[in-house]
Amino acid sequence: MKPRRFVIEAVMLAVYGHLLAPHRPVQYIIPYTTIRELYEIRQSGEHVLPDPEEDMHAKEKIEELISYFESELNRKKIERALSVPWRQSSPLLLHANVSCIILNAVDSARYGELFDPVETELILTSTREQAPLLTDQFEFLERLINNEVPIPIYDIDDFDYALEQDEPHRDSGATT
Repeated sequence: MKPRRFVIEAVMLAVYGHLLAPHRPVQYIIPYTTIRELYEIRQSGEHVLPDPEEDMHAKEKIEELISYFESELNRKKIERALSVPWRQSSPLLLHANVSCIILNAVDSARYGELFDPVETELILTSTREQAPLLTDQFEFLERLINNEVPIPIYDIDDFDYALEQDEPHRDSGATT
């Protein structure tokens, strides 16, 4: 079975454990900029989640993901991708049914007025890879819909539903 592909931020992959246990093969496309955000979270000490126990657990998962990306083989795959704009790493196997590729996404001014640089990279990655965006950021979802950004989007709470949907087509619009 061909893996279902989604564009996602690295922190969401770390925080939402159910994303690593899908009932069918999944491949996550992760812009490298969002991996750098994992290090920023580590250094800042700010809360990721409001509940202290959940926050501690999320930070442990972030550390595990950082360690995974820093392992020698994975680090080399990622570094190769970073040598050229829009280059992808070779797939990194996270679990039995889950792999990810790291993409050296490049921000452009195309959506710069409406979205921050990471959001812009997520939009451009989704467009370029023809893969739906998976997010938990309601305000971001709302701005995507209100600005009629032509990418398929799913809330993380709808992950199981998103797994069952057909692959998006080039001209498909935003959905929740």
